[in-house]
Amino acid sequence: MPKQINHILVIRLSAMGDVAMSAPIIRELKSKNPELKITILTRAFFKPFFRDIENVHVFEADLKGRHKGVLGLYRLSKELKKIQIDAVADLHNVLRSNILKLFINGIPFVQIDKGRASKKALTSGKIFKQLKTTHQRYVDVFSQLGFKLNISKPIFSKKVELNVKLNNIISNSKSNIGIAPFAAFQSKAYPLGLMEQVISELSKTKNILLFGGGASETEILNSIETKYDNVTSLAGKLSLDEELDIISNLDVMVAMDSGNAHIAAMLGIQVVTLWGVTHPYAGFYPFNQDIENALLANREMYPLIPTSIYGNKFPEGYEDAIASIQPDKLIEKIIEVQKKALQ
Repeated sequence: MPKQINHILVIRLSAMGDVAMSAPIIRELKSKNPELKITILTRAFFKPFFRDIENVHVFEADLKGRHKGVLGLYRLSKELKKIQIDAVADLHNVLRSNILKLFINGIPFVQIDKGRASKKALTSGKIFKQLKTTHQRYVDVFSQLGFKLNISKPIFSKKVELNVKLNNIISNSKSNIGIAPFAAFQSKAYPLGLMEQVISELSKTKNILLFGGGASETEILNSIETKYDNVTSLAGKLSLDEELDIISNLDVMVAMDSGNAHIAAMLGIQVVTLWGVTHPYAGFYPFNQDIENALLANREMYPLIPTSIYGNKFPEGYEDAIASIQPDKLIEKIIEVQKKALQ
């Protein structure tokens, strides 16, 4: 442990996937420095991501309440100073954390390099190569503070022993496949008609669990549930803690370039990801996953991919690029990965 750093504050306020990506790095940091006290500044909703890492505490940022605006951030800085932190690892590097940096002085405060220039070069077509991963960028922050981490051989939490309620959701006789078909932008979401073909075929022999949130997604997933045997929608039925328990018992999670992929990956679950106008080269590929588990849109048909980092920008005609992934190829990949997971 670096001299005089006994308590470190880690800032990562959002988004869900980015916070989930920090969890394996925090776990590695703790395993290498068992005496180090770690406080995570994040939203209350994300607290379960760190639930089983010993001596890691979550300081809840109330960004819509007492910590709202500049005055609220000043109040937050005063509250943080009371817990006697020795250094700050800012894994977010946004306006809020930059304001906090002004208020928290006198201790080391290292911020993530997001690589904005290289990402712009990637999405503008100037380069097409693998950029540094977000996980490595997190590691680099801790390295600057003197903590040397190795994420090549990660440690994951054990599969959660389910209570009666959740055990009724998981099948003991069939493989359990999670499917999270939604994403923040439609350009990153596999068309529901195609995904239904996948669900229809897989549900003949496997237990399919559907993940989503919000009224619209819940209604859609509930409708799919009624059409097929061995399909259960979990949307709106479980807490985040309960969802994590279920995901830890999956054989495979199928997800877009989205938060659910990173949640499953942080638990050590095999993830099959589908990519539309975004691309793994941007550095957001799920943690410790085989790149062969990624199914990409046809770049011969859509040569400008990646058109943006988050999937919010794309030229006309690219909104359905992800549909170039054939359902039979997805089914084949899921079965392949599921067999590997059981070996």
